[in-house]
Amino acid sequence: MSTSKWVLDPAHSELYFKVKHLMITNVKGSFTSFSATIDGENFEKSVITVTIESASISTNNKDRDAHLKSGDFFDTEKYPEIKFVSTSMDKEDDDEYVLNGNLTIKDVTKPVALKVEFGGTKKDPWGNEKIGFEVKGKFNRTDFGLSWNSALEAGGVLVSEEVKLEAEVQFVKQVSE
Repeated sequence: MSTSKWVLDPAHSELYFKVKHLMITNVKGSFTSFSATIDGENFEKSVITVTIESASISTNNKDRDAHLKSGDFFDTEKYPEIKFVSTSMDKEDDDEYVLNGNLTIKDVTKPVALKVEFGGTKKDPWGNEKIGFEVKGKFNRTDFGLSWNSALEAGGVLVSEEVKLEAEVQFVKQVSE
């Protein structure tokens, strides 16, 4: 009996985040190294697992990236991975879903809900079957021990607690006998 698994195509996938800075603008960044699998033929009923290399964080600013990798934030030497494992997927509309799962950052696991738009299924020029998704969500970074901040003289804080996530991901079907 053959089984199907969908594996992330890293050449056609991106994972971004943004956080308010000084409460007036967003600072954007990405994780450049991550993997994901959908274990099963039907993504709606399958377990989806995402593993992110925390040290791959990039905001295009060397000093800020070093601070984000430090113990004030991700502590990437002690916690090299961020992990998401789905628990359910609920259909909202034709191609719209809510993906529920557990997000683990710095050994703290909390439930999160992500909005997912299914982009469709296509065969590439080499005959590989692919599926694509757009994913959006948000979480409170302090819930995961990412609590460093600085109060502003005029009120508010330097870095917002809310982190917004966005991903464009493409998977390729793997079939094993």
